[in-house]
Amino acid sequence: MPIGDVLPEISLTLGAVVIVLFAAFTRQQHHHWAAVLALLTIALCVVLTLAQWSGPPRLTFSGVWALDGVAISSKLVVLIAGALVVAMSPEWMRTDRRHGEYYALVLFALLGVIMMASASDTMELVLGVLLSSVASYPLAAYHRGWAPALEAGMKYFLIGALTNALLTIGVVVVFGLTGNTGYPEIAQGFAEGSDNLALTIATACIVLGLTFKLAAFPAHAWMPDVAQGSPAPAAAFLTVIPKVGAAVALARFMSLMPPDIAWRAIVAVISVMTMTLGNVAALRQTDVRRLLGWSSVSQSGYALMAIVVMGVSDQALTALVFFLATYVIANLAAFAVVTHLRGRTALEDYQGLARNAPIAATILIASLLSLVGIPPLIGFFGKFMLFSVTIEGGYTWLAFVAAVNTVVSLFYYLRIAASMMFSDARPVVHVLMGQWARSTMVVAGLLLVVGGLGAETLMIFTDSIRFAL
Repeated sequence: MPIGDVLPEISLTLGAVVIVLFAAFTRQQHHHWAAVLALLTIALCVVLTLAQWSGPPRLTFSGVWALDGVAISSKLVVLIAGALVVAMSPEWMRTDRRHGEYYALVLFALLGVIMMASASDTMELVLGVLLSSVASYPLAAYHRGWAPALEAGMKYFLIGALTNALLTIGVVVVFGLTGNTGYPEIAQGFAEGSDNLALTIATACIVLGLTFKLAAFPAHAWMPDVAQGSPAPAAAFLTVIPKVGAAVALARFMSLMPPDIAWRAIVAVISVMTMTLGNVAALRQTDVRRLLGWSSVSQSGYALMAIVVMGVSDQALTALVFFLATYVIANLAAFAVVTHLRGRTALEDYQGLARNAPIAATILIASLLSLVGIPPLIGFFGKFMLFSVTIEGGYTWLAFVAAVNTVVSLFYYLRIAASMMFSDARPVVHVLMGQWARSTMVVAGLLLVVGGLGAETLMIFTDSIRFAL
């Protein structure tokens, strides 16, 4: 068991422990230094992760941990996104007595997401899902004195308890069918033949368990409440980062399935239901944060398209990781603006914002257009790759449904943009004091444009990623 293979994860764990001790023995007015410690921890983890990139794809720790292109690239996406969330948090959390502990929870949640993406064993997958969930529940209800936050946290917890139980049941059934928990052994057991009914039930339970972290149908109901009721930086975290680990984990598990199990049809139906439900529900929203929550649901449906064609399109995994990266940047940019504006949430609060806060309005409009997939923003290239591999894989009808949903989404995104640009209202703009949130907002906005201009280089960087089995 080579310890060097999990040095990034060890650094995250130790960093979180150091932050807990720091918060316990320092005054509240010094807790913003915990954000610095968290950023240093993430930077060290990124360096250690990049050092693993040149190695051959392999399974380590007796085959339970994957070190392949998919795991490493998704780990980098998660860590960079985590750094942006940490950077937008200090001013928002300044008056909270548990300010320092917040960053430890973020690091533990990041660790759980990374474990989901790197798991090559069903027990490791369960451990990653549970660690991510346990660290995320307090983040959702961190403002426990506010009723919407308590509602969000309770809904998040109850749906998580149910779906995590289903995931565990599916894992137990798979173990009963194959006698193993490791993915290579499970794939071999499936190839040798097994009870199709039991395998279908197990697959359905595992897929439903992972739809919770994806915020995909039918375990999506927590997402709009969390987007609205959580602290804005925590909402930014919970609406995007767990999706990366869950999507990669689902893709990795689905790659084990024998061809006689209709798993592609199951995932395709979930994809259509998720994107359609998310977009239709977003049409009626007058709360910007809740609208972004429903938008996040729809984006999960798009991501599932790449999983549907996995194995029939050579670029499916590349498209999945690249789309997740572009979506993460766009959604974090939108929430960085919301955080900078002290979490203003009603749509009427954004009327005329382009006149009084032009930088914030420009970045928010750019992030919304990137979510739609408008060139030259980075979101266009993620959507383009997604649609290309879906059509190449023979699922043109799914690409058509996604295209219709994209047109529908354009309506509610442009409704926010039109309100900011063309309204005659001149709202009083309240922003967080300090430079953390403002700087994060600007950096995320630059990533939208710079990432789009350098998209071809990023595509080459992720072109050859494959699973290690």
